[in-house]
Amino acid sequence: MPNSSSSVVRSLPNSLTEADGSAVVRVLSYNIRSMRDDTDALARVIGACSPDLVLVQEAPRFFRWRKKLARLAAASGQVVLSGGGTASGPALLCSLRATVERTEDVLLPLTPGLHRRGFATAVVRFGGVRVGVVSCHLSLRDDERYEQGGMLLEQVARLGTPHAVVGGDLNERPDGRTFKRLGAALQDGWATRAWGGELTSSAVDPHQRIDAIFATEGVEVLGCGVPLGLPGVAEADLERATDHLPVLAALRVPAAV
Repeated sequence: MPNSSSSVVRSLPNSLTEADGSAVVRVLSYNIRSMRDDTDALARVIGACSPDLVLVQEAPRFFRWRKKLARLAAASGQVVLSGGGTASGPALLCSLRATVERTEDVLLPLTPGLHRRGFATAVVRFGGVRVGVVSCHLSLRDDERYEQGGMLLEQVARLGTPHAVVGGDLNERPDGRTFKRLGAALQDGWATRAWGGELTSSAVDPHQRIDAIFATEGVEVLGCGVPLGLPGVAEADLERATDHLPVLAALRVPAAV
């Protein structure tokens, strides 16, 4: 991993509500590998990012998965919003700053022999700001992944909100056709305003960007990338927490009209 500096993470704007009613929202997307690694390190990483929304991939799905996800949320200063086993892996956590309007777990069509996929979705408010949220983990197979990319865009439209944010493990690099499909319809946070590090996989040997945060038109991306120099987090924590690096974005979302 590259050398980090605490000034890097401090340069990303903190959560706040602007005088014009807009809100700066910190969004974290993170593949946590079913919490099979160092969960204390995982909680430290999430907590140090000070997110308002955490878009999780590979949340626990089987034995006592709700309890495991709730423990992670509590240890990192969050509450469970939706997803987990009921969305086949994707989940949403949020801070107490968020007011929840509704949630929905969406299961995607099952291809025989492949892992079931799904979306964890919600509509939340931050003061006068209303935003849709989707966490996704797309297929390893190219054709299925491309179809799921289309379903993801349809799901964003069905949220019925003026603004939305999507985060997830795409299992594809930016030159892939599904990544390009999403980037043509939504703002790719890193490509719009890069901040921090770029490469997300693997945590021990970052060599590719397959995790991303996207936002709809009208949302201002203030910075997006892998957080470096997190306070109270050692480089070893990022390597031990899970096999991916997190993606953190600060987004300025306009107030709802």
